[in-house]
Amino acid sequence: MSELSFDDISYAMETTVVAHEPDRLIDTFGTTNFEFQLLTEPMDEVGKVRVREGRMEAERPKILRPEGYDDLMFEGFGEQAEMFSEWFRQNGNMNFFKYGFNFAKRNFTESVVHESVEAVRDRILDDIRISGNPSRALILGVDDTWEISLLRFTIEMVGRSVNVNAFDFKRRGML
Repeated sequence: MSELSFDDISYAMETTVVAHEPDRLIDTFGTTNFEFQLLTEPMDEVGKVRVREGRMEAERPKILRPEGYDDLMFEGFGEQAEMFSEWFRQNGNMNFFKYGFNFAKRNFTESVVHESVEAVRDRILDDIRISGNPSRALILGVDDTWEISLLRFTIEMVGRSVNVNAFDFKRRGML
């Protein structure tokens, strides 16, 4: 892909759909692992779905230093994460992040399936229900900016977790 623009990031953020969120939140005092499956449709190939699978690690939250977003790091991601960090610094809600996080993607695989995105989505959702795994996520994203779609999921997980994390820090006298 050529140079990534802020418009590309905005488009990916707006069109990404988290079809299934993990049942658990980010742990306050330990590392949390999430399994993800991210579905995208290649722009020039009808009837194909790219399935990306892996694991996200959210390290334990840290109390944010005054410089705030300077410690936002995405280990294992490519240049899209660097552009995303810059975009988020300019467009994100400064009150959203209360802590610094490191995120890493692990055990990454990618395959192409010759089915509709709806059929693949429905099959994976059925598998998630049957397995009962509380750490699985299913994301529908944009093919060229799929890492941005994965980062959007990550930000949503932080948003769901931040109040519990803040409560835990306060309870232990750390805030």
